[in-house]
Amino acid sequence: MQGLFKHASVSLLALTLLLPAAALAQTKTVPESQMQMQLSFAPLVKQTTGAVVNVYAEKTIQRQSPFAGDPFFEQFFGQQMPNRSEKQSSLGSGVIVEANGTVVTNNHVIEGADDIKVALSDGREFPCKVVLRDDRVDLAVLKIDSKADFPTLPIGNSDAVEVGDLVLAIGNPFGVGQTVTSGIVSALARNQVVKNEFGFFIQTDASINPGNSGGALMNMKGELIGINTAIFSRGGGSNGIGFAIPANLVKVFLASADSGVKSFERPYIGASFDPVTSEVADALGLDKARGALIAKVTANSPAAKAGLKVGEIVTAVDGIAVEHPDALLYRLTTAGLGKTVNLTVMENGRAQQVALALVRAPETQPRDQRTIGGRTPFTGAVVENLSPRVADELRMPLDSTGVVISDVAADSPAARLGFEPKDIIVSINGAEVKTSRDLQEIADSDPGLWRVEIERDGQRIRQFFR
Repeated sequence: MQGLFKHASVSLLALTLLLPAAALAQTKTVPESQMQMQLSFAPLVKQTTGAVVNVYAEKTIQRQSPFAGDPFFEQFFGQQMPNRSEKQSSLGSGVIVEANGTVVTNNHVIEGADDIKVALSDGREFPCKVVLRDDRVDLAVLKIDSKADFPTLPIGNSDAVEVGDLVLAIGNPFGVGQTVTSGIVSALARNQVVKNEFGFFIQTDASINPGNSGGALMNMKGELIGINTAIFSRGGGSNGIGFAIPANLVKVFLASADSGVKSFERPYIGASFDPVTSEVADALGLDKARGALIAKVTANSPAAKAGLKVGEIVTAVDGIAVEHPDALLYRLTTAGLGKTVNLTVMENGRAQQVALALVRAPETQPRDQRTIGGRTPFTGAVVENLSPRVADELRMPLDSTGVVISDVAADSPAARLGFEPKDIIVSINGAEVKTSRDLQEIADSDPGLWRVEIERDGQRIRQFFR
C-alpha cells in the first residue's frame, strides 16, 4: 500500500501571518470550504481542545532474570530463577465526552495498566479507573476520579461524514504535548487496516503520530466524528494515512458502559460471511464486487428464521450500502442489541427486503467447564464447550464450535507446551473432540502418544507429545 495523499503540515501561527493586517483585526471564523482556507481554525481549537486529554498508563511487567540458565546461579536458586518486576509506561490521548469525567480512548493505550491518569490542557491531572474496555473494537471508557465538571466534546454522526470534509486531529503525538493538525477525510469504510474484528475506519490525511491514539478526529462543527487509532507508516511517523474509529460505534460502546455491563456484547445473527469477489459478482450479474456473501447459516438462529440462505448477498442494512463483511458487522453492531434491521438481499439478480432480529449470543449447550489434571499435555488447562455466548466472552467468532481452552494455569504442563486461551481442540489421535467430556475421557485413558490438532486464529496446528 502506498501513500495516497501528500500531507502539508500547517501551523496556526503561519496561517495567521499570511493574513493582511486588516484581516487580523476582524473576528475569526471557522473555514467551511477550501476557498476559506486563509481563515483560522483558532476559534474552533480554543472551543474544543479542553476536552482532549493526555492519557498516561503504567503497568508492571515480569522480565526473566539475566542469570537464568547460568549453572553457577542454578546451584543456589535451582532452575526457577526469580523474575524481575519492572514498570512500563505508555502514553496516548483521550476525549472527555461527559461532564462527569467520562473519557473515551483506545483499548491499546491502557491495556494491562495498573495505574492510569489523565492530564488536561490546563495542567490538571487526575487518576482514572477503567469502566469498560474491549480489544475487538479497540475502545475503552475511563472515569476520572473527581466530582468536578469537565469540558466535553459533543459526539457527531459519523454517517454524515463525506470524503473531502475538512477535519482536525487533536492528540499528544510523541508525548510532546497537545497538538492540532488539519486535513480532510480521504476515504470511508476502510477495512483490513489493523488486526481488529471491527474493520471499519475513517481514513484521513490529517497528521496522526504515535501518542495520538485515542485522540479526537473532529469536524468543522466541533463534533467528535472519530477516535484516532492507527496510522499507515513504514518509519513510525505520519505518512498522511491515518485511521479513526467512527463516532457511531463510540456511541454504542458508551451506551454499554453506561448500562453497567462487564463486557461489550456483539449482536448474534447465526450467520457468517465472505467477501464478494469479482468472479462471484460476474456470475451473479452484479455491476461491482461489493456486499457480504452468506457462507454459513446456523439452524434455528435469527438468520435462519429470517430466511437467509447460503449464497445470497447482503448489500445494505436499513438502506445503507455495505461494501464488505466488515461493514456489515459494523452496521449490525451500531444498530444495537434488541433491534430489528432490514437487510437488502440479492438472490438470482433480484433484491428483496428481509427483517432480521439482533439478539444476544445464546448459550446453546452446557458449558461443562473442566480443569484437566493427570499426566497429559493439557494438564492445567480449563476447557469448556463452545457456544455463541462462550465465544463472545472469549472474543472469538460467534460461529466457533467444539471444545475451547478458556484458561491456562501459569507454569502448568499445558502452559509450558504452548497451549493458549482460545485454542480450539479439534482432534486427538485422529478422534474428533466434540465436547469437554470427550477430552476428559481421552485424558483418563492415558494414551501415551498424543497426536493433537488445534485451531488457533483460524489456522490448524498439529503437534505430537509423549
